[in-house]
Amino acid sequence: MFVGHTAVALAAKKAVPEVSLGWLVGAATWLDLVWPIFLLLHIESVQIDPGNTALTPLDFTYYPWTHSLVMALIWAVAAAALGVVMFGSRRVGLVLGALVLSHWVLDAIVHRPDLPLWPGVSPKLGLGLWNSFAGTVVVEGGLFVAGLWLYVGATRARNAVGRYGFWAMIALQSVLWIANFVSPPPADARALAWFALAGWLLPFWAWWADSNRDFVARN
Repeated sequence: MFVGHTAVALAAKKAVPEVSLGWLVGAATWLDLVWPIFLLLHIESVQIDPGNTALTPLDFTYYPWTHSLVMALIWAVAAAALGVVMFGSRRVGLVLGALVLSHWVLDAIVHRPDLPLWPGVSPKLGLGLWNSFAGTVVVEGGLFVAGLWLYVGATRARNAVGRYGFWAMIALQSVLWIANFVSPPPADARALAWFALAGWLLPFWAWWADSNRDFVARN
């Protein structure tokens, strides 16, 4: 899942208005942020396999350290602890931890059964929504619209950066999401990993845009 992860981060802003959207997006996308690093270090692996599903040519052959359920829980606990330490709030910690764990849950909806439960020999889960183009567009697109609606309803732009910087981020994510459906497969796993590192831009962009918006929802 791609924009669906951003969707839950956008929705979470209302629960923890004191936390920058950058932190929320970083937590929701954390598993995918560290994944290309693990690929480049040859700790995990992926193969380019056109037709693997209707939506992606990627065969996720080995990624237990970023995308197994047990490791997602460990990453989530670490994020929760960081939230408590940095913000002095258990509520913030719980939200950040939940966002990290939500990544695995959302991936389990769209992936074919390739998500391990733990590192090593493990059963693998996945409901395979990526095998349905229409289903993916409806579910993930619906999540994105809902998260966007909640965030926009809870914040107001303070200046041009808060308005145009934010909507530029949303537009770019939408374009990249659509490009996933129509672009040719990457040349190889290494090229994919280097491209995926661009995902690190998103939390910083979200922080920049959100820092120029004011939280207005109080109920």
